[in-house]
Amino acid sequence: MKAIVYDHYGPPSALRLRDIDRPAVGDHEVLVRVHAAGVDPGVLIFLAGRPYLVRLAAGLRRPRVPVLGRDVAGVVAEVGARVTRFRPGDEVYGTSLRGSYAEFTATHERRLARKPANLTFAQAAAVPVSGMTALRAVRDTGRVRPGHRVLVIGAAGGVGSQAVQVAKAYGATVTGVCSPAAIDFVRSLGADDVLDYTREEVDRDGPVYDVVIDTGGNRPLSLLRRALTSRGTLALVGGDWTRGGALLGGYGRQIFGAPLLSTVVGHRLRSVSAQERTEDLDTLGDLVGSGALTPPIDRSYPLAETADALRHFTDGHPAGKIVITVDSHDR
Repeated sequence: MKAIVYDHYGPPSALRLRDIDRPAVGDHEVLVRVHAAGVDPGVLIFLAGRPYLVRLAAGLRRPRVPVLGRDVAGVVAEVGARVTRFRPGDEVYGTSLRGSYAEFTATHERRLARKPANLTFAQAAAVPVSGMTALRAVRDTGRVRPGHRVLVIGAAGGVGSQAVQVAKAYGATVTGVCSPAAIDFVRSLGADDVLDYTREEVDRDGPVYDVVIDTGGNRPLSLLRRALTSRGTLALVGGDWTRGGALLGGYGRQIFGAPLLSTVVGHRLRSVSAQERTEDLDTLGDLVGSGALTPPIDRSYPLAETADALRHFTDGHPAGKIVITVDSHDR
């Protein structure tokens, strides 16, 4: 099969399109014929091997898994001996730890769900990582209820654009924070108000938000807390890995700052990460089916142009998700 691989950590220019063996399928695994795969910040982090903390999982000197990509949407090609939920021909979406920027990927059946019938493969590939992160930020960390006021920082991004829609589905009044170019886009997602970060800061209205979901990763906790009600919740999604020290990057807030501060203040300060599981994919599928969630796609790139897709992700300020499409499935 053809796959996007990298032998050493570095920029997108380190990527190569190569012919490699298809992955073998374990007893509880599914081989997926990939139609599309999404781009998320984790892809850039694993490619760069920075912050260095990520190398504990990715490989100290070189990547343990040479194929990039986590989001996947495609068709089941083969199932392991103990797989009971899927069979060849099923259309599925979810995540893979073996790399989805390839014509085939293998993943555990618990990381997959049936693709929503009203989504294309490209749209479905835009959902898993960002959608599950948004769902956890809204439902589990934020505990959003009808009537809550929610501020989503980075509302035009992959997680933010879905968090706006999920928060609305849970009955919140939502304000999105974005650049001037993305204001109309964020309003189209259902945001009740939009804050232009080039003109106003997130504490513009004072301590009025029950939940602040920060996907930007570069504002100090003191500023974010000024936007919260006295018992509000701050949900920290990722960090700006291009800033900060080489070891932790921009993740010091989540690892040290927020947990320590939470012990002495009234606010709930929590780090958010996706739990990649079928149940959450099914919940997102229900939101998609009801029309409450539509995964926005900024741009699609063919597999051979994955490096260009990652450059656009870094430099192009995409509105919504970037998707890698895999056109050849006959190998």
